[in-house]
Amino acid sequence: MPSTAAAGEASQSFSSAVTTPDGWHPRTSERRLLHLLHHSSRARRRPLDLLAFAVRHCLHSSPPSPHHHFLTALLLLSSPPPPALPLLSLLPPDPPPPLPLLNAALKSLSASSPPLAFRLLSSLRRLHAPDRLSFLPLLGSTPSFPLLSSLHALLLRLGFLSHHAISLALLKPYPLPHTQTLFDEMPQQSKCAVAYNTLITAYLKAKDLFAARHLFDEMQRFKRSRRSVVSWNAMIAGCAWCGRDDMAVRYFEDMVREGEVAPDDGTLAAALPACGRTGNAGAGRWAHEYASTTGILDRSVHVANAVVDMHCKCGDLSSATEVFQGMRQRSVVSWNTMISGFSLNGQGIKGIELFQEMVRSGEAPNAVTFLGVLSCCAHAGAVDVGQGIFQSMQSEHGIVAEIEHYGCMVDLLGRSGLLEKAHALIQEMPMRPNAAIWGSLLSACRSHAGLGIAEVPTNA
Repeated sequence: MPSTAAAGEASQSFSSAVTTPDGWHPRTSERRLLHLLHHSSRARRRPLDLLAFAVRHCLHSSPPSPHHHFLTALLLLSSPPPPALPLLSLLPPDPPPPLPLLNAALKSLSASSPPLAFRLLSSLRRLHAPDRLSFLPLLGSTPSFPLLSSLHALLLRLGFLSHHAISLALLKPYPLPHTQTLFDEMPQQSKCAVAYNTLITAYLKAKDLFAARHLFDEMQRFKRSRRSVVSWNAMIAGCAWCGRDDMAVRYFEDMVREGEVAPDDGTLAAALPACGRTGNAGAGRWAHEYASTTGILDRSVHVANAVVDMHCKCGDLSSATEVFQGMRQRSVVSWNTMISGFSLNGQGIKGIELFQEMVRSGEAPNAVTFLGVLSCCAHAGAVDVGQGIFQSMQSEHGIVAEIEHYGCMVDLLGRSGLLEKAHALIQEMPMRPNAAIWGSLLSACRSHAGLGIAEVPTNA
């Protein structure tokens, strides 16, 4: 809530912005307020001040109601918008608010309170015949199933289901199998790529690859539903989500081979991890070259991180390092990916050095960073360094060690033959050790003939 002084300052600022050289003219000044809303981000961030100014100067009731344009713009352009219902209550009951203003109020309410938006929609019908813009915000707000059913019934009663935008919007919020039923009821000419993509995504989320692949293949039979980049991206990401990285890479290769649609950032972000996990260096290198040629590598940190990760998983640390060093902008994920890549390829010392460089650069490490660097310490046998890093987690970086971090430390101590220390650390853990931690200690006991300690987890 702005202070009285701030509100007064805002009012004076708005007054100077909207008053004409000839003095105060409501209609001219209101047009200037509209101009202010459209062109001033500061005004859009202070909708309540702007509304209070308008109310104070009776702009909301000046005939012949040009204020409706101002109030509509206030709801649609402000961030955040003012409360819709109190704003509507400022208006005189007669004449009723125009449909564009009510639709703007519905859009604002749909984002914050779908049930209230539905109630406003129901009351709106007594004033105006709603149009498709009255319904679309509510359908896009992921309403509850009972509210969605009521909305669907109202759309059916008013004859809006034949509207293409409405029928498409209805597909998204419904769960399977209702989505499939609605899709089947659509005329074939309405089954565009968006409709197919919506249903394909629903099946992939449900991990029904068979149904998704059937729909994806069916798309090519009809001109109106030709596969878009969204269709290919959904299949590539969906196959990976379902644990079929091999199939994800195959779809990526098919997309490239057919050449009808060019891969975009989303394609590469989905395909590169699958290439890395399957060790398909050929497809991964093609994706890297494509990202570099098209400029995606420079503009997308997410894709650059995926390229680094792919090369690390395929054992090409030279290419991974080259991409990492060439990144114009790095996120904490970039550092984590490279540090973990060194660990994965047994280059523990390089991973430790990169972690130290990260800290010097001012990038704050997170819990994942420490998993990677502690694993590097284990591979390098750097016990003292690892213990120092482990202690610095909370003392310097405020990160509480989780069971995975303790597991890395047990592995580090065990690999170095410090079985007593490893066992003591397990005893000091604030959480119950899991099977992986006991397994790490047992493996170390076998390697270093620590049979006495090996009996402890057996009896634990």
